Amino acid sequence: MPNWVTILVIAIGGAMLLEGAMYALFPGPMKKAMQEVQNVPESMLRAVGIGIAAFGVMIVYFLMPR
Repeated sequence: MPNWVTILVIAIGGAMLLEGAMYALFPGPMKKAMQEVQNVPESMLRAVGIGIAAFGVMIVYFLMPR
């Protein structure tokens, strides 16, 4: 059974894989999305970031082998 550090490293690696794939496959739309994020209020970015982070924790927690 893998320990929590192994699971965390695998989760971070998976996030890096998805992020890198988005930039490699869709560089133009990713640049446009980054420009559009500049107009979003910080409070909205913070709220969305917290929500996504919480969802990620739930995924890792429920998929973690017991």
